[in-house]
Parts: sequence; structure tokens; C-alpha cells
Amino acid sequence: MNIVPVSCMFSIIIPVLHESEIIHTLLEKLKHIETDEAFEIIVVDGSPTQDTLQVITDKTIIKCPCQQGRGHQMNAGAARATGDILIFLHADTFLPLNAFSLIQTVLKNKQYVGGAFTLRIQPQTAFFRMIAAYSTLRSQITRAPYGDQVIFLRKTYFDAIGGYQDIPLMEDVELMRRIKKKKGQIIILPHPVITSARRWDHEGFIYTSLRDNIIIFLYWCGMPAEKLAIFYPWEKQ
Repeated sequence: MNIVPVSCMFSIIIPVLHESEIIHTLLEKLKHIETDEAFEIIVVDGSPTQDTLQVITDKTIIKCPCQQGRGHQMNAGAARATGDILIFLHADTFLPLNAFSLIQTVLKNKQYVGGAFTLRIQPQTAFFRMIAAYSTLRSQITRAPYGDQVIFLRKTYFDAIGGYQDIPLMEDVELMRRIKKKKGQIIILPHPVITSARRWDHEGFIYTSLRDNIIIFLYWCGMPAEKLAIFYPWEKQ
């Protein structure tokens, strides 16, 4: 691991809200990323209590308090970032150990402004394999990955396009729509990231899957994210 607080190749930006129980597991995993490149980790806490930041004792981690809102938090992290490539990572998602080399290889092709990974959900039951396969197929067809697939972008492009919109949800979909309108090209890597099934476990498999697909459909039909946010009670924590 080669984490430095100065200019580097990669900036991993982790928006969090009450993630004190799992943040150490993620940070420990990131220490084992295979790379000779310098990189930085920025944890952006949207809670007024900053409970996640309070449990982080590693001095190499950049701790960024911020108002709540995933889009707002990721923009705040990007503003602090010094890396050439921004990686937006959810707290319950693990990168492949060779993620940096995979990203570097594809971004040597200047036609790509960024990309994302294939989704895998843990545990890998038949139900979750089906959801992951559907998500991967959809993103390959639409070239519009969601945040749990770990979106990465060139920082110069991210800044030029104006970053994420400060909306309560669907900020990843909105960003990808803007990129497509501006003819930016992204790539979906075949290599998987591993994300937790905790929200399906918490809210129920069928309900969560149906709700998510209905909300995505309504958003694409033009319903504002602010109205759709009522279906996500944790957004108001």
C-alpha cells in the first residue's frame, strides 16, 4: 500500500452515513490493493454526529465532514481529491485487489472518460446472482451503471461536467445521463466488485427489488428525485 496525502494517481471517495460498524473492514481491505501507485482514501461523513469519522484512527485517511446527501458528499470528496482518477466507493462494497491496474489499462484508451465494474452480491444465492446478472446486463446495454458498481472517472472530466447533482437519490443515474448527452464514453469492466446484500436483508428481497425497479422507471419517465425520495426513509436519517 502506498497512501500519500499529496498528488497521486487515484482518489478513493467513500460517502458514509452511520457506517461506524463496517468502515474498518473496508479500510483494511483497501490496504491490500495491489499497486505501486500512490493513492488516497477520502471518507466523507454526512452525519451531524460524524460517528463514522470518529472511529477512524488511521492518520493516512482523509476525513471530511459534510452535510448529508450522497451526491453532495461525493462532490465534497472530489473537491478534496488530488488524484487523476476518482473512484466512488460505497462503504459496503469491496474492490478487486487489482482494481487500479484494471482501471489504468482501460483509461489508456482516451475515448473513455471513466467506467464501472460488474456487480456481484454477497451472499451469492440464486436470487442475488439473478439480480446481479440483470444489473450487469442493463448497464452494459445502457452504459449507465449505478453507484454500487463503483463508478470511476477522470477527475478533469468530472470537474468539467460539474460533478454530481445535489439530489436525494438517483445521482448516479443523472450523472450518467449527462455523460451520455455529452457523448462521453464509459466502459463496464467484466471484473466484479462485491457488494453486501444488507439492504435486501433489511427491507425484504421482493419489496426492495420491485421498489428499486419502479423508482428507476419513474425517474427515467421524468419524476423528480425529490418526490421519489419518500420511498427511501434512510435518506432522512
